[in-house]
Amino acid sequence: MRRHELTDREWELLAPLIPRAATGRPRVGDRQVVNGMVYKIRTGISWRDLPERYGSWQTVYTRFRRYALDGVFTRALQQIQARADAAGDIDWLVQIDSTIVRAHQHAAATGRKGGSTGDEPDDHALGRSRGGLTTKIHLACDGRGRPLAVLLTPGERHDSICARPLLERIRVPRTGLGRPRCRPDQVVADKAYSSRGFRAYLRRRGIACTIPEKNDQQRHRHNRGRHGGRPPAFDRHIYRRRNVVERSFNQLKGFRGIATRYDKTATSYETAVSLASFLLWARSV
Repeated sequence: MRRHELTDREWELLAPLIPRAATGRPRVGDRQVVNGMVYKIRTGISWRDLPERYGSWQTVYTRFRRYALDGVFTRALQQIQARADAAGDIDWLVQIDSTIVRAHQHAAATGRKGGSTGDEPDDHALGRSRGGLTTKIHLACDGRGRPLAVLLTPGERHDSICARPLLERIRVPRTGLGRPRCRPDQVVADKAYSSRGFRAYLRRRGIACTIPEKNDQQRHRHNRGRHGGRPPAFDRHIYRRRNVVERSFNQLKGFRGIATRYDKTATSYETAVSLASFLLWARSV
């Protein structure tokens, strides 16, 4: 095994989920091609600059795009989550947060006038801010800092708007019968997620939450007197664990191809995040 390549354990977990070609000419080995994908995401180099040991860069890129459109690595991530959940290894104290990623000029060259294709958003999850074009990664992780769900939006999108669709992306399949698990035991988030609408949504789903109240919300409640209602429950001891999601972002951004976005389409970039998330899970199971 070379640097930035799959270990035998990681390949053992991933290999059964890689599609096999039923007909046609013999193709380049799956492990060799996937190693090329991992190397590209780890280092952030261009596809054309892949080392020759991974074969033709066109082959690696073409198969990466095919896997991205088919959702191969997303299903692989769900499968490894299902194995951990069956073993009781998931801490369902879920933490949510977001981080902004700068888009390289290669990603910013996307032609967006033609509109979306399929599930690809019109804006390709690229937004303009003071620093230029950016993408925001919204992440829900378990109590051990392992990604459960990812959502990409333009960089200027507010966190509270994306909290509900992010939680609805949590779907951990059962290894046997039964519907996928979608509901955390508790959600921990910072003040950006402190809104009446989001708290009401969590109550309807029976999910406890630990979210600090904003200062203006406290003043508004106090000004209303007895009509302002009681303050929301807040456990400082649990809130101290919120740094776990920050450490999860730190691990994801250890992949240079994720710390800076080079992919033109949101589908490709989200697939890279899913592959990196799978590798984080594979280290812990």
